[in-house]
Amino acid sequence: MEFKLLGPLEATHEGHICTPRAPKVKKVLALLLLRANQVVGLDTFIEELWGDKSPQTAITTTQTYVYHLRRSLGRSVGADQAEKIIRTAAPGYVLTADDNDIDIPQFDSLITRAQLAATAEDFRESARNAKKALSLWTGAPLAGVERGNILRGYAVNLEERHIAALELRLQAEMRLGNHREIIGELRSLVTVHPLNEWFHSQLITALHKAGRRSEALDAYQNVRDLLRLELGLEPSPELWHLHQEILAADSRVRPPHSRLPLAQRSEIRRSAPVL
Repeated sequence: MEFKLLGPLEATHEGHICTPRAPKVKKVLALLLLRANQVVGLDTFIEELWGDKSPQTAITTTQTYVYHLRRSLGRSVGADQAEKIIRTAAPGYVLTADDNDIDIPQFDSLITRAQLAATAEDFRESARNAKKALSLWTGAPLAGVERGNILRGYAVNLEERHIAALELRLQAEMRLGNHREIIGELRSLVTVHPLNEWFHSQLITALHKAGRRSEALDAYQNVRDLLRLELGLEPSPELWHLHQEILAADSRVRPPHSRLPLAQRSEIRRSAPVL
């Protein structure tokens, strides 16, 4: 079976979707997948399902949810195989799966390769692996799953890993000189993540490297105004220095003004021969 968590929760077998529909059963599946090949205790299920308001029947109800989950998967793989995938193991249950069966381990493996390639300064390979990793995402993590405290924590962690993967790929693209190609994506990212100064810095840099200095300066002013308005803060030292570098570069490319006094410049214009 194949399982997806980097987007809507999904379980498939040979192209057939067998994701459970019941919200509580989905929660149980999500917990088991996030801790694949590890025993998830009944207390963890109960905390996620009911928080501090668990009913007296919490244990038997959880066991019922696991029963329905096995039935849901069993419709595609058979009851015996479903029992092997989700095994009873004190003090709870364990979902057995290979890393290739779940999108999160696949994502982690590709990102590790991308990081190693970046360390070796093979930015083309780094960008390639990061792109493959990001292609596994089909939406917000655990979309369609009601989240208690435990799943909420996992979702936040996954979102941070997604941002880190984006940063890794964009960094590789920048090192490859693909500044123009990523400007559109960076504009979108600073809209979605308006307080992420790293994305802003990359947009400003990409615009500057693409020869769009005025737009780069406008982008700096935009993030400066935003940070002041939302947080009452000035841009980070890194952003400030980037702004100064662009200003310095802008002054270097301007044609120098004549140093002759105004009167002498006027005299030169008047005395120029008429052809």
